[in-house]
Amino acid sequence: MPDSRRQFLAKTSLGLLAAAVSRNAEAQEPSQLPPGAPSAFGTGPAVGPEVSPDTFAEAEKLARVELRPAERTQAAASWRVNMAALMERRTGPRNVSLSPPLAPFSRYDSVLPGQHPAAERDRFVRTNSDPGPLPSNDADIAFAPVTKLSRWIEHRELTSERLTHTYLNRIEQFDPRLRSVITLTRDLALAQAKKADAEIAAGKYRGPLHGIPWGAKDLLDTANIPTTYGAEPFRNRIPVQDAVVVQRLEDAGAVLIAKLSLGALALNDIWFGGQTVNPWLLEEGASGSSAGPGAATAAGLVGFSIGSETGGSIVSPSMRCGITGLRPTYGRVPRTGAMTLCWSLDKLGPMTRSVEDAMLVLQAITGPDAGDVSSVPSHLDFDSGASIKGLRVGYFPNWMKQPPATDVDRAALETIEKLGMRAVEVFLPDWPYGSLNVNLFAEGAASFEELTLSHGVDQLKMQTHDSWPNLFRQARFLSAVDFVQTDRFRRKVCQEMARLFSDVDLLLVPSLRDEMLTISNNTGHPSLTLRAGFVEVSQVRSDWAPDPQHPLPKFVAPRRVPHGITLIGRLFDEGTLCRAGMALERVFGVASDRPAGF
Repeated sequence: MPDSRRQFLAKTSLGLLAAAVSRNAEAQEPSQLPPGAPSAFGTGPAVGPEVSPDTFAEAEKLARVELRPAERTQAAASWRVNMAALMERRTGPRNVSLSPPLAPFSRYDSVLPGQHPAAERDRFVRTNSDPGPLPSNDADIAFAPVTKLSRWIEHRELTSERLTHTYLNRIEQFDPRLRSVITLTRDLALAQAKKADAEIAAGKYRGPLHGIPWGAKDLLDTANIPTTYGAEPFRNRIPVQDAVVVQRLEDAGAVLIAKLSLGALALNDIWFGGQTVNPWLLEEGASGSSAGPGAATAAGLVGFSIGSETGGSIVSPSMRCGITGLRPTYGRVPRTGAMTLCWSLDKLGPMTRSVEDAMLVLQAITGPDAGDVSSVPSHLDFDSGASIKGLRVGYFPNWMKQPPATDVDRAALETIEKLGMRAVEVFLPDWPYGSLNVNLFAEGAASFEELTLSHGVDQLKMQTHDSWPNLFRQARFLSAVDFVQTDRFRRKVCQEMARLFSDVDLLLVPSLRDEMLTISNNTGHPSLTLRAGFVEVSQVRSDWAPDPQHPLPKFVAPRRVPHGITLIGRLFDEGTLCRAGMALERVFGVASDRPAGF
């Protein structure tokens, strides 16, 4: 029986391919091709090192696929003419350098087709409560939330210059223990504070951040001031212009007092100056990667700070250091001038000592910028006095029964009902959500490709199996096919979250539940972490994988540390998220407790 057309083409293609390989894969010159002959795969020059079937047999172990012997042989014979040239952008004579701000052409959008952001109007109504008399003690002033500091400054009971000196003195006194400051911007801060006082005296009040000293995670560019990413290779990096968020806060009258620490290249809490520690438990790290913002805000060294999150870097240090962390909806806050780790995951957000403080900061930094192709126009609808009664708060029953949930989390669930909100059981499919971290590792390795391949990552202090140098190298071997499939899986997860939020207004989750950290960062939903109570720990906690050779210290008497809960909101609905958070914060009554010794 004659061959089918498909069989004929397959055999012919293989024959041509074998012939091409046997001729060392030398391509025909264009002039030798007959008119009308199209280009074809496998006809270019052979490039790159020779590979063998054994090469593929070993590589299959990394990709977890299995080829037959004949398939390995065919793949090895044709690799240099079919696939090796795809690496020429990086390895060939016409290599092209790609700077980190250059985002991928495929843009991630948090809002699925046919959906609309939850907030459909701009409204911002802050509380109008009396802040009370200005304390006589500088420490009491330093720990006051921005909601009070701003009223005292607005009413000229407190000057920005005095407040700035207070925080500068506290940094000098306490930061040697915390290691939360990378660069102190003393001269800039005092100049901005004097300017703020002069403007306010002249009747030009810019709003609730005017005159408030703040700290920037040291991955936000600051003109003529080092921005180091917490990493040895960038210690002497000095940008020429401010990040958009820095500029917006300056426009709001805020006073930049310090560049705060982050785990090197935004991982965990160890940077080139050491480990930033938790003010509540100095034996342990502050958690990361927004370690400096977490520690400095908790210890009353700044009025507020800006952190960033890709996979938990606002939530985790806020949880451990007992502060409020607001991770905005992906796309709300532009990242222009911020270090890129993952184009489709990175977010910038406030880290504060109260929930309303976080909204005051978010209002100043929200809105798109042309330098960030993923930033989008959005509305911010927040009314601090609006009712929360009837809000549907979803929770996962099994998660509330298992670690890392604690009695504090379970008590928060009961408080939801007492406040007139309604607790609703919700469920998600039992899927391998950890697979979404292909996005994190692949994009991170792409962002720092040059640093990795040039061995610049060898300078980083942490060289463990779970730190960036090893992860960036391993990510070179992730499959491009799996990256695309992960992106498709990500859309499927987004659809599930959309289904879930069709039934509830908010989610209450244990802050460090791995699945939700991964899911919500990939879907772009906003989260609010706030202190809800205290727990006792008998051992130091760490962001790093356990090392049997260096066990973590244990305590004879358990230590009391803050514990936070996390609310997840609808896309672009930070207003509802924070209204509920403020109500819970008032009932919990623990936000004003301070770490001993500070």
